[in-house]
Amino acid sequence: MIHATQALLEALGVALRAIAPETPLTPAFEAPKQASHGDLAVTVAMQLARGLKKNPRELATQLVEVLSAQPAVQQWVDAIEIAGPGFVNLRLKPAAKQAVVAEVLQAGAAFGRQAPTTRRVLVEFVSANPTGPLHVGHARQAALGDAVCSLLATQGHQITREFYYNDAGVQIATLANSTQMRLKGFKPGDAEWPESAYNGDYIQDIADAFLRQETVKADDREFTASADVNDLEGIRQFAVAYLRHEQDLDLQAFGLKFDNYFLESSVYAGGQLEKAVERIVASGKTYEEGGALWFKSTDYGDDKDRVMRKQDGGFTYFVPDVAYHVNKFERGYTQCINIQGTDHHGTIARVRGGLQAQGLGIPQGFPDYVLHKMVTVMRGGEEVKISKRAGSYVTLRDLVDWTSRDAVRFFLISRKADTEFVFDIDLALKSTDENPVFYVQYAHARICSVLKNWGGAVQALGSADLSGLTAPTEMALMSKLADYPKMLTLAAQDLTPHDVAFYLRDLAGAFHSYYAAERFIVDDPSLCQARMALLAATRQVIANALGVLGVSAPESMAREGNTE
Repeated sequence: MIHATQALLEALGVALRAIAPETPLTPAFEAPKQASHGDLAVTVAMQLARGLKKNPRELATQLVEVLSAQPAVQQWVDAIEIAGPGFVNLRLKPAAKQAVVAEVLQAGAAFGRQAPTTRRVLVEFVSANPTGPLHVGHARQAALGDAVCSLLATQGHQITREFYYNDAGVQIATLANSTQMRLKGFKPGDAEWPESAYNGDYIQDIADAFLRQETVKADDREFTASADVNDLEGIRQFAVAYLRHEQDLDLQAFGLKFDNYFLESSVYAGGQLEKAVERIVASGKTYEEGGALWFKSTDYGDDKDRVMRKQDGGFTYFVPDVAYHVNKFERGYTQCINIQGTDHHGTIARVRGGLQAQGLGIPQGFPDYVLHKMVTVMRGGEEVKISKRAGSYVTLRDLVDWTSRDAVRFFLISRKADTEFVFDIDLALKSTDENPVFYVQYAHARICSVLKNWGGAVQALGSADLSGLTAPTEMALMSKLADYPKMLTLAAQDLTPHDVAFYLRDLAGAFHSYYAAERFIVDDPSLCQARMALLAATRQVIANALGVLGVSAPESMAREGNTE
């Protein structure tokens, strides 16, 4: 069907040039609003009507006449109909839909993927300071970020996953002081315990490891403890390395690996921050007031101007953010994407404005943002708020331990990023159709079971005679398979990985309907082989789409109350 659709697009282009040679338009099909109207819809007659001063139905009639003469239309289209004010609906021949089965089987794991490009994309996500375990907000970022990376990779782009964190500053000082207090025998609740200190049990774990003079190694650093309770700098470095190692374990439990770690301290150490400030000052977009240096961020759409350098000489948070993004641009990335919480919404205008003021030719709208809302965790009908390990929040590893990596990844992708999400632990553990990840994975496992019972050579199905695949559920399933490549492209363009989860649920639903309506292992050898080919293609697309989300495709599963 993909080959057929491409041929029909070319035919539509020929027809458009014939009826409107002075009005260049990109040929495009839409999905009819109702499936009963056909398989492909053309709405261009309404777009052309005003400019050409013609009735849209008259234009639609002309379009149909030219289209009908095209060889591709004669080969792949069963009927063309004009509907409403000027819609043109195409009803495809069964062979056009059946062709997708062979296309999937031939491409295999590459089905839906585009050819390699030179586009380099940097995706920054999670970016948690090493002051504690990764929480459920980081989990949602991890799921979103990794899926966005995988989506963009399907389009042939070169992807870098980057983790940015502050290895200095007030929060890190608080971490070091909290650990030192534990080393000196104090604990939360003691009169001497600072109100600002971190209270989780993990602080005692760090202190105990420091006294044992352990060596901790993270993806980006390694440090050996001195066991000296007065060595505050050593405590700081050890605590940072210890928690970076812990974060690595969180990420490993999630099945996520970063390509690069970027330290905020490097922006200061390399003089990049000062250079960024100097360029903004030189642009004329700053002024002095009240002993502080202000940035005219309102010139770039911000709701008010922002302080860059405070009265005490220190820089506000958005300044190193600007310097960091200058660094990204200078590394030669075509596109940079930040996955962050919605609390970062207010920083977008000032960061982008600061980049425009650099005078380096950085594109407007750089970088792109995907903002997500937080996650509420429910268990036994009640909200879960406390983790003994973290002290005050549920961690990423808690979610994985309570459910599974697959459930965490799928659930956290299954809603639009900017919507609130309730993670229901009990639902994630159900082996029923209520559980969306089970529903999809069970479709894959069911197909594996049927193919195993059939016992034939799956690799030979690419040459099957598919003409027998004419049942309504077969047509619906093949149409859904053909939607996969376009869905990937649009989801990558819009940075909406939830579209993959939505597609998977629809595809699984189409398969389960097929499973309920038809027998697969039938007496007719040709029909049996055709149905096995359709099942094998469906299995492949489910596995491909699950892979984009970082979710496994199991070959066997048991449903509650059923040993199938």
